[in-house]
Amino acid sequence: MDRAINLQQRMNAIGETKMFYRVVAMVAAGMLLDGTDVYLAGAINGAIITTHFGTLAQGSIFLSSGFLGLFVGSIITGFVGDFLGRKQAYQTNLLIFGLFTVFAAFSPNIWILIVLRFIAAIGLGAEIVTGFSLINEFAPIKHRGRWSGLISVIANLSAPMTLCFSAIIIPKFSWRATFIIVGIAALILWVIRHNFPESPRWLISHGHYDQAEVIITKLESGAQKVALDTQDKYKSSSYIGIGIKHGLFVAIISVTAINLVQYMFTSWMPTLLIKQGIDIAHSLTFSALMMAGAPIGALLGTLLVDRIGRKKVIIFGFFMTAIFGLIYANQKQVTGVLVIGFALVTMIYLLMSSIVAVYMSELFPTYFRFRGVGYANGIAKILTVLTPYLVAWALTRINPNLIFYFIAGIAIMAAIVVAVFGPETKKQIIN
Repeated sequence: MDRAINLQQRMNAIGETKMFYRVVAMVAAGMLLDGTDVYLAGAINGAIITTHFGTLAQGSIFLSSGFLGLFVGSIITGFVGDFLGRKQAYQTNLLIFGLFTVFAAFSPNIWILIVLRFIAAIGLGAEIVTGFSLINEFAPIKHRGRWSGLISVIANLSAPMTLCFSAIIIPKFSWRATFIIVGIAALILWVIRHNFPESPRWLISHGHYDQAEVIITKLESGAQKVALDTQDKYKSSSYIGIGIKHGLFVAIISVTAINLVQYMFTSWMPTLLIKQGIDIAHSLTFSALMMAGAPIGALLGTLLVDRIGRKKVIIFGFFMTAIFGLIYANQKQVTGVLVIGFALVTMIYLLMSSIVAVYMSELFPTYFRFRGVGYANGIAKILTVLTPYLVAWALTRINPNLIFYFIAGIAIMAAIVVAVFGPETKKQIIN
């Protein structure tokens, strides 16, 4: 026990170092690849339907298979990461994703493609669980939120990159080429990450002290130590006080809320604009302009979580999302649609950065972190699969504004849950 405490204290006292920067680079590359594939799915689906490789109904199944794979991958990775090690989960998921994405490029028919997409998405679903959690365990305590948020900013850059990538590759080389390029990129990264270090915190929690000490010693090499004194107001906590169920409740509500809000607005943005009387050409342009708020929101979340705290940023973000959502529902003029839409997107991605990248991983102790993050992400993905039916029902049967009332309701509920039940994890030592 004394040795475990000593190793934890040494880990807590390490600042940024060259080895840590390598970890950040490898995680960032994986998250960028993850985001690229997620955004690419829609473009590929359009190409599949346009070329008559699959029908509209089969294209929907293709997209749903990806969501289902993300769910399965999130759950499986939670167990693999907590019981077999972070490195095992981190490497296996990328190998599965890379191989089956390449295989998908040679699918003879839509049904084989759907099956291969499902398997590839299992690996993809694991990336978001492992990526942010690993940064949480390697990053210096004082700047943990900043580094996790930075990864979120990089991941959100995949949206404009994917638009450019798909616009160039698909028309010239077909949708199959995109699978080959992304799959090979994943396999190259898998080779590069072969020497990825195991998380010292996981090793300590499982009693592998000798292995943990070797990695901690490497991390300490050339690093500036962080003073853990009363002035910094660090609190040592394993979160036994709030309990695993308590942490799961807060994580599931907050992650599910922001995923539903993000999907309902950003994925259906062109359709919602058309329902507001804006033609399709202008709706795509307006959507692109409003989506410029995504990286800005992620950057704001990154800058604020370590300065004013996770809870304050998240509660503020949810309330402002509700307010902007309600205001947006009543906009009839182009200027109002653009300005309020941009503000709403900014708040949504501020929450994505603060919750998914930072807060969620900090709600759990090391021994349960991957499972906790996996459960929360998995439930969010399953509910996201059901969301299109709600949106379609509101658009065709009721009133498009119902979507924004629903967004506001979800956001306010999540804000209350985080305010009442969520712990503040800023600068806390999580063992």
